[in-house]
Amino acid sequence: MKFRWLQGIAFSEPGSCITACVPIVNPRSLTEEQAMTMKSTSLEQPISIPPVSQRCTTILEDTLEGYAGIRDVHFSTEDGHLRITYDPRILSPERALHLVRQAGQKAGLRVAQCGVKGEQACALCAAQMGESVHNHFSRLMTASSTQTLFREGELIISLNGATAPGSNQAVVESLFPSESSPEISSRPTFLFSFSRRRLEILFTLITALATLAAYLGGLYGISPAFQNGLFLTAYLLGGVFGLIDGINALREEHKLDVNLLMIFAAVGAAIIGQPLEGAILLFLFSLSNTLQTYALERNRQAIKKLLDLRPPTATVRHGSRIMTLPVEKLVIGDIVLVKPGERFPVDGEIVRGNSEVNQANITGESVPVFKKSGDAVFASTVNGNGALEVRVTRLAQDTTLARIVQMVEQAQNSKARTQTALDAFEQIYAWFVLGGAVFLTLIPILLFNQPFYPTFYRAMTWLVVASPCALVISTPASILSAIANGARNGILFKGGIHLEKTADLKVIAFDKTGTLTTGIPVVQSIIPAEGVTEEELLRLVASAESRSEHPLGNAILEIARQRNLPLSTASEFRAIPGQGIEAYVEGRAIWVGNERLFHERGVPVPPELKQHLNTLKEKGQTVMLAFTPGKWLGIFGLADSIRPNAREIVQSLKKVGMQKVVMLTGDNEAVAHAIAAQAGVDEVHAGLLPQDKVAVLETLRHRYGQIAMVGDGVNDAPALAAADVGIAMGGAGSDVALETADVVLMADDLTNLPHAIFLARRSRQIIWQNLTFALAVIVLLVVSAFGLNLPLPLGVVGHEGSTVLVVLNGLRLLALKKV
Repeated sequence: MKFRWLQGIAFSEPGSCITACVPIVNPRSLTEEQAMTMKSTSLEQPISIPPVSQRCTTILEDTLEGYAGIRDVHFSTEDGHLRITYDPRILSPERALHLVRQAGQKAGLRVAQCGVKGEQACALCAAQMGESVHNHFSRLMTASSTQTLFREGELIISLNGATAPGSNQAVVESLFPSESSPEISSRPTFLFSFSRRRLEILFTLITALATLAAYLGGLYGISPAFQNGLFLTAYLLGGVFGLIDGINALREEHKLDVNLLMIFAAVGAAIIGQPLEGAILLFLFSLSNTLQTYALERNRQAIKKLLDLRPPTATVRHGSRIMTLPVEKLVIGDIVLVKPGERFPVDGEIVRGNSEVNQANITGESVPVFKKSGDAVFASTVNGNGALEVRVTRLAQDTTLARIVQMVEQAQNSKARTQTALDAFEQIYAWFVLGGAVFLTLIPILLFNQPFYPTFYRAMTWLVVASPCALVISTPASILSAIANGARNGILFKGGIHLEKTADLKVIAFDKTGTLTTGIPVVQSIIPAEGVTEEELLRLVASAESRSEHPLGNAILEIARQRNLPLSTASEFRAIPGQGIEAYVEGRAIWVGNERLFHERGVPVPPELKQHLNTLKEKGQTVMLAFTPGKWLGIFGLADSIRPNAREIVQSLKKVGMQKVVMLTGDNEAVAHAIAAQAGVDEVHAGLLPQDKVAVLETLRHRYGQIAMVGDGVNDAPALAAADVGIAMGGAGSDVALETADVVLMADDLTNLPHAIFLARRSRQIIWQNLTFALAVIVLLVVSAFGLNLPLPLGVVGHEGSTVLVVLNGLRLLALKKV
């Protein structure tokens, strides 16, 4: 049977593997059955759109967000992924897919293929098809396991189970029936594919040459027909993209695009016998758009290039065999060998060896981190001087690096509040500009009997100099650059709106445990009883705790190891929940625990130790007493240790403009104030339950203004959600942190937090610089046009020059150094 979707199917004996060659398909023709295999709360569909403007993006967003059940829409012009978050209680997957198709038709998208590399479909189509195959085979066949792999145009299905080739083929036919398979279009996307950027450059060059040739030809007396032909070439190639985008926006969105204003002005110049000025206008406008596209593309590629850091292949050990495989073929559980100096190909866990690892491109940490067996490593990070064996824990497409790139792209395509406001203002202003041109043409001629030529020329100049191009581009250029800078420095902003909110912060609140502190208790005080040496106390208690799994016992054991004390074997060990432990060491019983342990056993704490105990409690330390029948051994004071740079971070936050730094914790007052004093925070709220933290945040917001909450994204999720900006740390190793927060610090420390605040505030400053400059240029050009009779070509230079300048000013954020 011949399939229009599958070019061919090969079956290996005895039917354990199917290889299906998949050509480029129309992604908008995905079957309803395939849609059912997608996630219940999100629908992903690859769509090729014109990459030069936000027209298609706007249509898709406006159309889809108007449907009941659609919660959110994210569109990436970079990879062509449309991501919809919808309520499955309101919309079925089939209905959601139908809405996507409707929106695509309304946008007038010319979708011929989802991929651009030879005859291979895009990775997302492959993933969706593979998921569809996997689900169908798992459901329709009695196979013990099913795996799918898409690589180099082949969809490979591996089945572990007794199935005949005939039944395999029947399943494939049921999955990809010829009557429901989408047609394969061999027609290239041409103007609406990735080649448009190249065509823009080519057309701009030809427009410049044609304009120059027409001008020089006029000086040297070439025939008028030939000169007009050159002008016509310049007009057609210089205005083709602007005309298409402008007409489509007007017809489908009922919005007046700035492109049309430029076309009107150029045609108007030709009407009054000034085709040279119109050609110059179109050349400069085309050049400006090309430069903008290049600049913003460079911005996006700064993030995409992170993926290039990942090695394409990996050295894998299968039993006694060593082989090299593409990273896409690795599966969870594979053992990968990483030599000194090599980059890790995937996320994994070290199973043998230790080494220093440079993970700056993921976490932003400037100093290599020591990694040992059991520690996690991330794709694209660099191994130091040790040979490692790493067990794969995530597939290539699911690595932390891939997720960072994906989330940054989503963030770059979400609109900030300023940009949303400007989009609304742009339409009102654009119609005002067009109406002003009509007014300036008709009123002087009809009411004041002014001559047509100078009146119309002035109106065309107004159309150019008053257009809001620089105003519109001023915000996205800065937002994209700031998000890209943050991602390169281990800071993930989830969107432009969160970047703007971060810039507005007045107060920052920290969770204590695991945020300002390490979350790991350490021994702060050792007080031996009378007649006992510190070494003897530590040796006996550490020996007793050697079989304990409690963090407090581990802390005592760690300090004994640091001092190289010889430990004895503990016997008859017993843990007493909530109290402590007991064990026999060197033939005598050792009790270690809190006051409750000794109170219930009727052993009173002597006054001299009681005094030390109260002093340690006042310092915020957790107290453990040690006793052997007939003799007190001493007291240990333990506390959660503050992060080494916590005080420095707090001071840096105040330098970048934080009015208040607050700590929220469920710990007791003594411990909280002790940590607060070391960290230098301004305000402490202790003894809080999760709901209490939310209430305190609301109080702080009313008192001071915008507030951020910093935590690990797990036990403080309600507080992160309640804050104006939720900031989670440790995102590189935590899926929860990546999903719950508005801003994620990829490293498990606070080093990058001041830079996140500084970057957000700097981006806001540059946005206002751009807006002010754009408005000032418009006012200056309008005044010059009417007060000084500014020629149209100079008006074009001023208009397009200001547009390019605001883009370049925004791109400065890419190079912003860490504070």
